[in-house]
Amino acid sequence: MFRAASTHRTARRLILVTAATATAVLLTAGPASAHVEVESDKAQALAENVEIAFDAESESSTAGVTKIRVVLPAGIAPADVAYGEGPKGWKFTAAADGYTVGGPAVQAGANAEYSVVVKQLPDTEELAFKTLQTYSDGRTDRWIELDESGENPAPVLKLKAAAPGAKPVSPSPTKTGTGTETGTGTATSPSPTPEETEPSASPAAQAVEKDDDGLSTGAWVGIGLTVVVVAGGAVYLVRRRGAASA
Repeated sequence: MFRAASTHRTARRLILVTAATATAVLLTAGPASAHVEVESDKAQALAENVEIAFDAESESSTAGVTKIRVVLPAGIAPADVAYGEGPKGWKFTAAADGYTVGGPAVQAGANAEYSVVVKQLPDTEELAFKTLQTYSDGRTDRWIELDESGENPAPVLKLKAAAPGAKPVSPSPTKTGTGTETGTGTATSPSPTPEETEPSASPAAQAVEKDDDGLSTGAWVGIGLTVVVVAGGAVYLVRRRGAASA
């Protein structure tokens, strides 16, 4: 009887240790909580000359953000986007599918806040801005998932329905220029030259990649299976030893 009771106590301890270990893994190995926020006072379909503000939260205490690369959602052309304001020394560069803002690194641990001005928002319910956030140490956070509950969700701007009588305006004419703006202005950014286009940095082309510090779905599945196997083994051990001592 004493041996059976001791066996049960040992097995219970094993189950408790397994549960505690699994809980620690889930709490410490989860996806990063930081992300990119987007907002606008004129978040309404077909609204014109809309300033959109972005707040790229920092995930590093040792390196500052130096560049933010954005792929524009359908309905917004790069030529219809101009720079609003941002960190000191940062500049805006148009690309074939979006734009880049960047310059001297912001203070380590500080968020990178900037804004752009869009000539007119499309007639839709929401806009997703896939974003690559690069730090001075070379690290890049990829906020590109369209699933808001994903590990690396893209910033999404919800839009109110268009005002009665609102209509799409004609597209902006294409102009030749540097594609760079340093201050607030209307949405008349010139088209990018080949040297200013950065297709290799496009978040859309790297959508299958995950953030360096995050866990993929497969990793979470593996953790779950490990917990189930260990817990199942502990239960089997209890039953087997109980039967042997009967």
